[in-house]
Amino acid sequence: MGTKLLILSASATLLFSVLLLPPSDTAWWPLRQSHEPDLLVWNGTIYTSDSSLPFAEAMTVRGGRILGVGNYSSLKDFVGSGTRELNLYGKVVLPGFIDSHVHFIYGGLQMSRVDLSETTSVDGFVAKVKDAVKDKREGDWLLGGGWNNDLWGGDLPVASWIDEVTRQNPVWLSRKDGHMGLANSLALRIAGITNRSEDPVGGTVVKNNGGDPTGLLIDAAMKFLLPFIPEVSLHERREAFRRASGYALKKGVTTVIDVGRFFPGASVDSIWEDLSDVYQWADSSEEMLIRVCLFFPMQTWSRLANLVRERGRSISQWIHLGGVKAFADGSLGSNSALFYQPYVDEPHNYGLQVVDFGTLLNMTLPSDKSGLQVAIHAIGDKANDGVLEMFNTVGNQNGMRDRRFRIEHAQHLAAGSAARFGQLRVIASVQPEHLLDDAASAEKKIGIDRSHKGSYLFQSLLSSGAQLAFGSDWPFGDINPLGGITAATKRIPPGWKHAWIPSERVSLENALKAYTISAAYASFLEGDLGSLSPGKLADFVVLSARSWEEFAEAVSSSSILATYVGGLQAFPQQPPPSEQAQS
Repeated sequence: MGTKLLILSASATLLFSVLLLPPSDTAWWPLRQSHEPDLLVWNGTIYTSDSSLPFAEAMTVRGGRILGVGNYSSLKDFVGSGTRELNLYGKVVLPGFIDSHVHFIYGGLQMSRVDLSETTSVDGFVAKVKDAVKDKREGDWLLGGGWNNDLWGGDLPVASWIDEVTRQNPVWLSRKDGHMGLANSLALRIAGITNRSEDPVGGTVVKNNGGDPTGLLIDAAMKFLLPFIPEVSLHERREAFRRASGYALKKGVTTVIDVGRFFPGASVDSIWEDLSDVYQWADSSEEMLIRVCLFFPMQTWSRLANLVRERGRSISQWIHLGGVKAFADGSLGSNSALFYQPYVDEPHNYGLQVVDFGTLLNMTLPSDKSGLQVAIHAIGDKANDGVLEMFNTVGNQNGMRDRRFRIEHAQHLAAGSAARFGQLRVIASVQPEHLLDDAASAEKKIGIDRSHKGSYLFQSLLSSGAQLAFGSDWPFGDINPLGGITAATKRIPPGWKHAWIPSERVSLENALKAYTISAAYASFLEGDLGSLSPGKLADFVVLSARSWEEFAEAVSSSSILATYVGGLQAFPQQPPPSEQAQS
């Protein structure tokens, strides 16, 4: 019903905007243009994500920003001899997607490492590792991951699976969620991890019944091993940035919120190194193709506060300083998300509190007082409640202001917690495609009743008045906004015939907003990004869909034909042939 209503609304709004709106509507019509536009986009359906005029048929751009949006008949009068024209031939245009949660450089690095994301058996896991180690010199580390033990029945991997084929090479392979990883026995020896190794606060060294390490390290326990992995070179990081940028643009993503190579056990300095060595280098070298908004480890809040005072929130149109991030718990897949009740498959395990709430409060108070935006990772219901209560305390102590607290993931909520997001004006930064993997595992790990009442409550969060910001958590999920929109509106996991918790499906309009204007708002970027409105940066994507009706009926069947950043085509590098545009 929601899709049909949206289609009717879209058609009616487009007809009204094209045929009936008078050209005196100065909010949209460029009556005072003193220069001809660089670009005219016309003859299509342009979804603006701006409630004052949701749909238009034409748009003009100059100097990387939007001049006007509305009817072709009025905009064409401003076209000059130097204006390029982009005839859409009826295609649909959307604002450039904003991915609200990625590990951008890390994702680019993982693209060149062993990929276990498609592995569905133990034999396949071992074969992948054996094949990947062939080209390694003795002593070289084999890195990669993306494995999901649920795909082969649930058994967690152990070092003995791969020791025989990796005798001369230390190995570290992260799980799909990034909160657990597998080391082979050689890597364990190098890191000094033995049967005497004790669990750190917020982490677990998994051991077998005999007390020996299995090779699995969970959350904070990864800090025992990660320092022994050789530093990634400057060249590798810059190449990773180029790969990641190309991949994101191919998916229609024009802005990413990069939470860094920072996860439990990782170095807190890596995002700072990426800022100076990669992002600022690319900006000064005019190699930036995608906009980034960076979040830094909360431990470094004073350093960021000083930088914001010196440079402001925006270093350039390409690089924005978002805020600080911390962790409250782990993940569902690694049985380390923090819950009030234990895991069904581990009755004595309630999950892990990666950083205790007292410590989080002591870091959040000065971070917030300095004017920084705060984002905290929370997945389990107890972790989410703890963070919500802490945010309430910080707001009361530091006073009223537009702070836009964020909870990253917000996957499993207790009764009444969704309403608190709205009451406290906390942004839910969520990843729709994660629910496709978690539907079956959540029912197994926390039970059908608990999961159906509290998992991925997108519509409940919206109904509470909370803002949703959609993202991917790439490389722990795929950068794929069209897939994320489908997941949020359909909620049908692969192989399922029915929706998982259908009452929590959201409308197409709300899903689009969560990838555009709401995502921009979630990072204080709505003044420049998130909608195709006059004065904003001209970031947009051209879809293969030939009408709004076609797109709305089958989002997943659409593809990205072209991605524009600042009015210039960034993907593909060469314009598609006119014959393709008309097909």
